[in-house]
Amino acid sequence: MSRSHRTSKHEPDTAVELNPLFSRAGEATIFPRFTMPEGESLPATAYQIVHDEAMLDGNSRLNLATFVGTWMEPEASELYAQAFDKNMIDKDEYPQTALIETRCWRMLADLWNAPDAAKSVGTSTIGSSEACMLGGLALKRRWQHKRRADGLPTDKPNLILSSAVQVCWEKFCNYWDVEARYVPVSAEHPVLDGEGLDQYVDENTIGVVAIMGVTYTGKYEPVHAISAALDDIQERRGLDIPIHVDGASGAMVAPFLQPEIVWDFRLPRVASINTSGHKYGLVYPGLGWVVWRDQEALPDDLIFHVSYLGGDMPTFALNFSRPGAQVLLQYYLFLRLGFAGYKSVQATSRDVAHYLSSEIGAMDAFKLWSDGSDIPVFAWQLADGHTDTWNLHHLSERLRLNGWLVPSYPLPDGLSEITVQRIVVRNGFTRDLASSFLTDLKREVQYLDSLDAPMPTVGQTPAFHH
Repeated sequence: MSRSHRTSKHEPDTAVELNPLFSRAGEATIFPRFTMPEGESLPATAYQIVHDEAMLDGNSRLNLATFVGTWMEPEASELYAQAFDKNMIDKDEYPQTALIETRCWRMLADLWNAPDAAKSVGTSTIGSSEACMLGGLALKRRWQHKRRADGLPTDKPNLILSSAVQVCWEKFCNYWDVEARYVPVSAEHPVLDGEGLDQYVDENTIGVVAIMGVTYTGKYEPVHAISAALDDIQERRGLDIPIHVDGASGAMVAPFLQPEIVWDFRLPRVASINTSGHKYGLVYPGLGWVVWRDQEALPDDLIFHVSYLGGDMPTFALNFSRPGAQVLLQYYLFLRLGFAGYKSVQATSRDVAHYLSSEIGAMDAFKLWSDGSDIPVFAWQLADGHTDTWNLHHLSERLRLNGWLVPSYPLPDGLSEITVQRIVVRNGFTRDLASSFLTDLKREVQYLDSLDAPMPTVGQTPAFHH
């Protein structure tokens, strides 16, 4: 008897079993979960096991929690498959992919109104988290250079953040020894808006992070107001503090839907901007971008010149080998959609968000926190006094029975006593799907309202998805 069979006999939870119909005669149909099998199996057998396991995942098209793209055209999927083997770091072996990467971030620099896109600097990343960390590192290194040039210590850097900031910024401050100074949100100031900023900044402040599309509610932070507050601080206190714009979502929405909002490189204080190609950039998961205003904004000593596989490659990244396929997909979409196409796609998502938020806001059970007018994302809470027998976590559980994934979570520090639900409307979430969701939502609210005893709350935990 093989090791895998012995394991499955005594510890069934540690084995994976395949229906014999899917294997050849004499081939093992039971495989260990946590140790490598002793022998080989046919490709079709291994495929069937992995396929069946993955079927237990949720339906990505019905996942209203994630910002990450879940649909692309067949031509994009074909292009993706043709580029699985391209290593983005190997620019000598794949020079055309490297050139396409440059074209993409140059297009973004132009989209974000860089003074001279040809003099901007940018790079692709695995996602916005890496892009944010690169932006933060550049802020820290610029601050260090200036402090050293002035003969001042560099051991206590701090970064100003909204308490609603994405968790990657907490990681950045933790990993790179930067003090995170959080400005709490409130009912009067639900986003970082420059109010009271004076009490948080000092000579050790490396920068302020402004969010174009807060993940909790979808709201934009007014970058122009934050910049104006910093202008006033510089005039009074002599502190010249740059801004990094975390545009993970909004940087691929605002240029198309709200061109009148001044949030980008039109503000001289904005040093760098990041976005997620795999969010409202509409690419499959695994792609971010970061662009600096100019070479002065990205210290040269952060750039490595690596001799690798026969070529000299300047690189600024936390990762080394990584896929190049998503970069090609981004270029495909830039060519496929153009400005007009992106505007149409994002406007359609916003229209669906407005439709959903207006219908949900009209229900007696709910009070809206946002309506999807910024990025196509909105959140709501239970209306005060509506019920004492159920909460939004119970509603999330009921919606999951219908296949819908809708997160429930507390708002950030300053409003953490309030629990909300949030919907992210992405490309592919049509008005028809939205209507189906509303039907299920209203039915489940009616069911919960009909209960004559409180639902149990044991084991409830926040289900928050960035």
